[in-house]
Amino acid sequence: MSTQLAAQISDAVKSAMRAKDSARLGTLRLVQAAIKQKEIDERTTLDDAQILAIVEKQVKQRRESIAAFQQAGRTESAQQEQAELDILQEFLPAQASEAEVDAAVQAALDEVSAQGVSGPAAMGKVMGLVKQALAGKADMSLVSARVKAKLSA
Repeated sequence: MSTQLAAQISDAVKSAMRAKDSARLGTLRLVQAAIKQKEIDERTTLDDAQILAIVEKQVKQRRESIAAFQQAGRTESAQQEQAELDILQEFLPAQASEAEVDAAVQAALDEVSAQGVSGPAAMGKVMGLVKQALAGKADMSLVSARVKAKLSA
Protein backbone atom coordinates (compact mmCIF):
# COMPACT_ATOMS: atom_id res chain seq x y z
CA MET A 1 0.00 0.00 0.00
CA SER A 2 2.34 2.70 -1.21
CA THR A 3 0.02 4.76 -3.41
CA GLN A 4 -1.33 8.17 -2.59
CA LEU A 5 -4.80 6.92 -1.67
CA ALA A 6 -3.37 4.10 0.46
CA ALA A 7 -1.17 6.62 2.26
CA GLN A 8 -4.18 8.86 2.83
CA ILE A 9 -6.12 5.96 4.37
CA SER A 10 -3.14 5.01 6.51
CA ASP A 11 -2.81 8.59 7.78
CA ALA A 12 -6.52 8.64 8.58
CA VAL A 13 -6.10 5.43 10.61
CA LYS A 14 -3.26 7.01 12.59
CA SER A 15 -5.23 10.18 13.30
CA ALA A 16 -8.27 8.10 14.36
CA MET A 17 -6.02 6.18 16.75
CA ARG A 18 -4.68 9.40 18.23
CA ALA A 19 -8.20 10.80 18.61
CA LYS A 20 -9.42 7.50 20.10
CA ASP A 21 -12.28 7.49 17.57
CA SER A 22 -13.11 3.78 17.61
CA ALA A 23 -15.98 3.94 15.10
CA ARG A 24 -13.87 5.72 12.50
CA LEU A 25 -10.90 3.49 13.23
CA GLY A 26 -12.95 0.33 12.74
CA THR A 27 -14.28 1.49 9.37
CA LEU A 28 -10.84 2.51 8.14
CA ARG A 29 -9.32 -0.77 9.25
CA LEU A 30 -12.00 -2.65 7.30
CA VAL A 31 -10.97 -0.75 4.18
CA GLN A 32 -7.30 -1.45 4.86
CA ALA A 33 -8.07 -5.13 5.34
CA ALA A 34 -9.98 -5.27 2.05
CA ILE A 35 -7.06 -3.61 0.26
CA LYS A 36 -4.53 -5.96 1.85
CA GLN A 37 -6.67 -9.00 1.02
CA LYS A 38 -6.87 -7.96 -2.63
CA GLU A 39 -3.09 -7.45 -2.71
CA ILE A 40 -2.50 -10.89 -1.23
CA ASP A 41 -5.02 -12.56 -3.56
CA GLU A 42 -3.49 -10.98 -6.66
CA ARG A 43 0.10 -11.01 -5.37
CA THR A 44 0.60 -7.42 -6.45
CA THR A 45 0.60 -3.87 -5.14
CA LEU A 46 -2.62 -2.05 -5.95
CA ASP A 47 -2.65 1.35 -7.63
CA ASP A 48 -4.99 4.22 -6.77
CA ALA A 49 -7.60 3.16 -9.33
CA GLN A 50 -7.82 -0.35 -7.85
CA ILE A 51 -8.00 1.02 -4.30
CA LEU A 52 -10.70 3.45 -5.41
CA ALA A 53 -12.67 0.49 -6.80
CA ILE A 54 -12.45 -1.22 -3.40
CA VAL A 55 -13.68 1.91 -1.62
CA GLU A 56 -16.53 2.21 -4.16
CA LYS A 57 -17.50 -1.40 -3.48
CA GLN A 58 -17.53 -0.70 0.27
CA VAL A 59 -19.72 2.38 -0.33
CA LYS A 60 -22.14 0.35 -2.43
CA GLN A 61 -22.35 -2.31 0.28
CA ARG A 62 -23.14 0.35 2.89
CA ARG A 63 -25.88 1.88 0.72
CA GLU A 64 -27.48 -1.53 0.20
CA SER A 65 -27.27 -2.27 3.94
CA ILE A 66 -28.85 1.08 4.81
CA ALA A 67 -31.77 0.37 2.49
CA ALA A 68 -32.23 -3.13 3.92
CA PHE A 69 -32.05 -1.93 7.53
CA GLN A 70 -34.51 0.90 6.89
CA GLN A 71 -36.91 -1.50 5.20
CA ALA A 72 -36.67 -3.82 8.21
CA GLY A 73 -37.20 -0.93 10.63
CA ARG A 74 -33.74 -1.23 12.18
CA THR A 75 -32.93 2.48 12.36
CA GLU A 76 -30.01 2.10 14.77
CA SER A 77 -28.19 -0.27 12.40
CA ALA A 78 -29.00 2.01 9.47
CA GLN A 79 -27.51 4.97 11.33
CA GLN A 80 -24.32 3.01 12.04
CA GLU A 81 -24.01 2.07 8.36
CA GLN A 82 -24.64 5.72 7.40
CA ALA A 83 -21.80 6.81 9.70
CA GLU A 84 -19.49 4.30 8.01
CA LEU A 85 -20.68 5.49 4.59
CA ASP A 86 -19.84 9.09 5.49
CA ILE A 87 -16.31 8.04 6.47
CA LEU A 88 -15.79 6.05 3.27
CA GLN A 89 -17.03 8.90 1.07
CA GLU A 90 -14.15 11.07 2.28
CA PHE A 91 -11.84 8.95 0.12
CA LEU A 92 -13.90 9.20 -3.06
CA PRO A 93 -13.31 12.02 -5.55
CA ALA A 94 -15.74 14.94 -5.57
CA GLN A 95 -19.10 13.85 -6.92
CA ALA A 96 -19.93 14.84 -10.47
CA SER A 97 -22.68 17.39 -11.04
CA GLU A 98 -25.89 16.52 -12.87
CA ALA A 99 -24.57 18.34 -15.96
CA GLU A 100 -21.31 16.35 -15.90
CA VAL A 101 -23.22 13.07 -15.59
CA ASP A 102 -25.56 14.03 -18.44
CA ALA A 103 -22.59 15.05 -20.61
CA ALA A 104 -20.77 11.77 -19.96
CA VAL A 105 -23.91 9.74 -20.69
CA GLN A 106 -24.59 11.65 -23.90
CA ALA A 107 -20.96 11.32 -25.06
CA ALA A 108 -21.08 7.56 -24.43
CA LEU A 109 -24.41 7.26 -26.25
CA ASP A 110 -23.02 9.18 -29.23
CA GLU A 111 -19.92 6.99 -29.36
CA VAL A 112 -21.89 3.75 -29.16
CA SER A 113 -24.43 4.88 -31.77
CA ALA A 114 -21.52 5.83 -34.06
CA GLN A 115 -20.44 2.19 -33.81
CA GLY A 116 -23.88 1.19 -35.07
CA VAL A 117 -25.17 -0.28 -31.80
CA SER A 118 -28.55 0.98 -30.62
CA GLY A 119 -31.45 0.13 -28.34
CA PRO A 120 -31.20 -2.02 -25.22
CA ALA A 121 -28.21 -3.93 -26.64
CA ALA A 122 -26.10 -0.78 -26.24
CA MET A 123 -26.59 -0.67 -22.46
CA GLY A 124 -23.43 -2.60 -21.58
CA LYS A 125 -21.23 -0.65 -23.96
CA VAL A 126 -22.59 2.71 -22.79
CA MET A 127 -22.21 1.80 -19.10
CA GLY A 128 -18.63 0.67 -19.71
CA LEU A 129 -17.75 4.04 -21.21
CA VAL A 130 -19.62 6.00 -18.56
CA LYS A 131 -18.00 4.02 -15.74
CA GLN A 132 -14.55 4.92 -17.08
CA ALA A 133 -15.50 8.60 -17.34
CA LEU A 134 -17.17 8.86 -13.94
CA ALA A 135 -15.19 6.36 -11.83
CA GLY A 136 -15.90 7.17 -8.20
CA LYS A 137 -17.66 10.41 -9.08
CA ALA A 138 -21.24 9.16 -9.37
CA ASP A 139 -23.56 6.47 -8.05
CA MET A 140 -23.58 4.02 -10.95
CA SER A 141 -27.03 2.66 -10.09
CA LEU A 142 -28.50 6.14 -10.66
CA VAL A 143 -26.44 6.58 -13.82
CA SER A 144 -27.63 3.19 -15.05
CA ALA A 145 -31.26 4.25 -14.62
CA ARG A 146 -30.54 7.45 -16.56
CA VAL A 147 -28.87 5.51 -19.40
CA LYS A 148 -31.77 3.04 -19.52
CA ALA A 149 -34.26 5.91 -19.78
CA LYS A 150 -32.32 7.53 -22.63
CA LEU A 151 -31.97 4.25 -24.51
CA SER A 152 -35.68 3.49 -24.27
CA ALA A 153 -36.68 7.01 -25.38
